[in-house]
Amino acid sequence: MSAVQQSISQELNQLKEAVQFALDEAKRLGSSDAEVSISKQTGISVSTRQCEVETLEFNRDGALGIAVYKGQQKGNASTSDLSREAITRAVQAAVDISDVTSVDPAAGLAPAELMATDIKDLDLCHPAPLDADHFIEIASDCERHALTHQGIKASDGASVNSHYGVRVYGNSHGFIEGYPTSRHSISCILIAGEEQMQRDYAYSVAVDFNDLRAIKEIADEAALKTLSRLDSRKINTCQVPVLFDKDVAGGLLGHFVMAISGGNLYRRSSFLLDALGQQVFPDWLTVHEDPWLKKGLGSSPFDNEGVQTQPRDIVKAGMLETYLLTSYAARKMGMQSTGHAGGIHNWLVSDSGQSQDELLKSMGSGLLVTELMGQGVNIVTGDYSRGAAGFWVENGEIAFPVHEITIAGNLKEMYQNIVAIGSDRDPNHAISTGSILINSMKIAGN
Repeated sequence: MSAVQQSISQELNQLKEAVQFALDEAKRLGSSDAEVSISKQTGISVSTRQCEVETLEFNRDGALGIAVYKGQQKGNASTSDLSREAITRAVQAAVDISDVTSVDPAAGLAPAELMATDIKDLDLCHPAPLDADHFIEIASDCERHALTHQGIKASDGASVNSHYGVRVYGNSHGFIEGYPTSRHSISCILIAGEEQMQRDYAYSVAVDFNDLRAIKEIADEAALKTLSRLDSRKINTCQVPVLFDKDVAGGLLGHFVMAISGGNLYRRSSFLLDALGQQVFPDWLTVHEDPWLKKGLGSSPFDNEGVQTQPRDIVKAGMLETYLLTSYAARKMGMQSTGHAGGIHNWLVSDSGQSQDELLKSMGSGLLVTELMGQGVNIVTGDYSRGAAGFWVENGEIAFPVHEITIAGNLKEMYQNIVAIGSDRDPNHAISTGSILINSMKIAGN
């Protein structure tokens, strides 16, 4: 075990002790139940511009959050000072708040029987040496290589981030568990063109620094994407098939995550109300969630309430199999927590086997979307309208780049009208999906 790993192991034990202390204080001060989450992170962020250092930040910080319950009255407090005196003050503040809050029948800890008992080692912590000079060199080399591409006018910066830390959660059921994590990334943003300048980027994210893509590959992708956008033009308003590139396809499914999340459902502010067991996608499509994927960006042995995570089908043969519920949302809806406090875990979306080139050929003429802008999505109605950029496709081939357009539809219909999903998966996202082809959408242009 390396010195850094020994330090992380010691920190994990110290944070467990701090959580136990906070829980004991909550009980001493009169709470009936309490839950505590605590995290500590160490890392470095480096950015360069035109191969010169722009920012260099080291960080080492931590925070503790506590929720106490007096029956079904709840109080919250937090502190970034992890000394025992500060923790006691935070607990006291939470208790004081709980005294004056109203009773909420849905408030409380997740049920004891749902607490995680199988704390798997998911290989989520691979700390890299925090060597500023080395990271500056990586960022500069990435820019330097990108700038060798003819037509690239300037770099808008490259960055390298490397962080590792520990997260611990405990509650008055007697559950106290934690695990270490790490996250590393490299990115590069480039500018091309004279009168009509264009900008694009490429990046790589991984739990293990050694699993990041090579800087030459990142630089080449950023340059190719930026140069391909030169001489973009508008198109006439039309209704055509739309292919969402893998880089933006995950975001399309991110709206689905929101629509089946408990908070929106119990407030009755989702276009997928009462959709459980209903057909929401084509019958060939499945979405499988695997929280136990080794080195997965969305992996976790338990959620933010200590509930055991489980591999499950979210969508099977196009049918919605489950909502995404915290314990609070579950009580509001008369259901059971699904272990999604804190968000989703690794989603694997089935594909129809084609490469993106094959999808373009099957599309014939239409729009390939590579960038989306704006927040024009209404989760209550499913109405979808966003600024977009990408490429016009003719006879299955990319004809020219397109910008300053808007694509519009309704998510409920868009999901039903998915005709194919490519095998070209985005490795930088907890939603693993390829490019998504929808048979028809409105394009607002000239």
